[in-house]
Amino acid sequence: NILKMTFKSKMDDPYQNNINQQGETYPTYGGGEYTYPYQADYPPQEEEDAASDVTEGHDEDEQMYEGEYQGIPHPDEIKEARRAARREARMKARMAAEVEEETLPEQYESIMEDCGHGRFQWTLFTVLGLSLMADGVECFVVSFALPSAEKDMCLSNADKGMLGLIVYVGMMIGAVLWGSLADKLGRRQCLLYALAINCIFSFLSCFAQGYGIFIFLRLCSGIGIGGSVPIVYTYFAEFLQMDKRGEHLSWLCLFWMLGGLYASFTAWGIIPHYGWGFSMGTEFQFHSWRVFVLVCFLPSVAALAGLVFMPESPRFLLETARHDEAWMILKQVHDTNWRAKGEPERVFHVSQIKTPQTQDDEFIEIQSETDLNDAWFPDQIKYLQFEEYESNVKIFHREKVERFHFNFTLQNQVHKEGQYIHDRFINIEIRNVKFEESLFENCYFEDIRSTDTFFENCTLKNTVFYNTDLWEDSKFINCKLENTTFLHPKKGCHLNFQEENDILIYLVSFLGSLSVLPGNILACLLMDKIGRLKIIGGSMLGSAGCTFFVFLCFSQWAVVLFHCLFFAASAAAWNGIEVITVELYPASKRATAFGVLNGTCKLAAIISTFTFGKFIGITKIIPIILSLSALVCGGLLAFKLPETREVILQ
Repeated sequence: NILKMTFKSKMDDPYQNNINQQGETYPTYGGGEYTYPYQADYPPQEEEDAASDVTEGHDEDEQMYEGEYQGIPHPDEIKEARRAARREARMKARMAAEVEEETLPEQYESIMEDCGHGRFQWTLFTVLGLSLMADGVECFVVSFALPSAEKDMCLSNADKGMLGLIVYVGMMIGAVLWGSLADKLGRRQCLLYALAINCIFSFLSCFAQGYGIFIFLRLCSGIGIGGSVPIVYTYFAEFLQMDKRGEHLSWLCLFWMLGGLYASFTAWGIIPHYGWGFSMGTEFQFHSWRVFVLVCFLPSVAALAGLVFMPESPRFLLETARHDEAWMILKQVHDTNWRAKGEPERVFHVSQIKTPQTQDDEFIEIQSETDLNDAWFPDQIKYLQFEEYESNVKIFHREKVERFHFNFTLQNQVHKEGQYIHDRFINIEIRNVKFEESLFENCYFEDIRSTDTFFENCTLKNTVFYNTDLWEDSKFINCKLENTTFLHPKKGCHLNFQEENDILIYLVSFLGSLSVLPGNILACLLMDKIGRLKIIGGSMLGSAGCTFFVFLCFSQWAVVLFHCLFFAASAAAWNGIEVITVELYPASKRATAFGVLNGTCKLAAIISTFTFGKFIGITKIIPIILSLSALVCGGLLAFKLPETREVILQ
């Protein structure tokens, strides 16, 4: 058909093809009505030969598809092309979905870079730092108040041990609870709840007179402040760009050190002043250690007040499909920073933020380093103090004292088989004194304040106890009381506010907290330069070395020295662990993972405190081996973790 149409066209106008596209003319032949163009250099014979070669060897049965001459594809080719198109469309769809998942973290990082680092981050840094400071204070407050509280509430050794551990139990529960809730309700919202609970129960515990109510209130206070660490680091990290994250999260750790310094300094300045308080009869007493507990909840109050003015994490809002709120907060961060830098005309150009694709819940394996805490350092110091105190005890054997007026302090003494006839003990302190198989006849005790003082297998005849804390049911063991009277016994126990041992504990804690400073500064400067893994591994191995040298220490000040070195070395590891924990887990599970990790640390602190307290009086080898093994294993395992220095928060 095409050939016929072409031929007919030529017959209608025999001259139309005499001019080629370039305007050249060709000679014609044949003359008359039918003239055909030809080109002198065109070889017509070769064309015919070529056509003959093409068809040579083809049978008549092998007919070519008739539409091929018209450019129409074969039906099989059409089907194959459609299949290929569908495969390509599916591939593009999968690639688009993958790009969609990766777009949000990358876009969020770009937005934070555009917002810059300025006034907003520093304001949030201060508020969240106060929350960490409150956490640091909580770890020290009971241990500092305990020597006085045990006298005020007449606590047994078992009660003292429970009171020391209950705070860590509360913080362990709080870390797991608030960490998981922060991924559901929001970082800011849960931190507000946690700090409010801590403030309320810390305040009430200052006035609790009984042991049971006091320990319950401190448990609730610990549950509140337990959410501070996992939420604070998660919250702050989501306002930081990648190149600022490691350094500024490390600087945030300094506030925990400030909490320890604050607690140590205030304890040192308040608790020894026994007169800083008041009493209402014998049923309600508010001594100086309660003033200390009251002062210690102030950082939490300040953090709570500041947090009211802070916004929610926009990264969390994006995870919960609240992208309009996230956009407004990001614009607030952008405008606050650039206005403070003198560029208020800078425009927030982000008009649309990608939302994350919904992910099914999946099990995440949380790999954490066990924290054996440094609890055995104070125990070691106390044990060395006890050994020194025991070595200086004075023993009096078969002494006989008649008609003598005791008006001076009796301290660190043992009296065996003594006789005390018509003696007077008036307005004195009796500390760590034990009377064994002794006779008291016609004696008079008045205004006596005692600590760890007992009468064992003694005989008391015609003796009067007036306004003393020498109680018949607890201070006299297997004693024979004949015509002995107890008048107006004192309520509560005596506070030894002048004991030098307590002052040393405050000083040791103060120096230990202060020694964290060089480790923190080193971690801040090197976190983004050498990476998280080298910081964690090197710091833990250095801490293991300090632990080993404690084995060679036989004096209090040698233990204090390595106590401070241990704090300095381990501080960098803490910083690195907190930074890498934030960076390893996705936004939807970040606070939960951090909470489980921190709860595991508190559990290790509880176990180590209980275990080391049992062994410290027997041998220090076991606590040292346990601590050394944990630190070495943790330091070596740290190098197996993935490096997250240049990783965008997922």
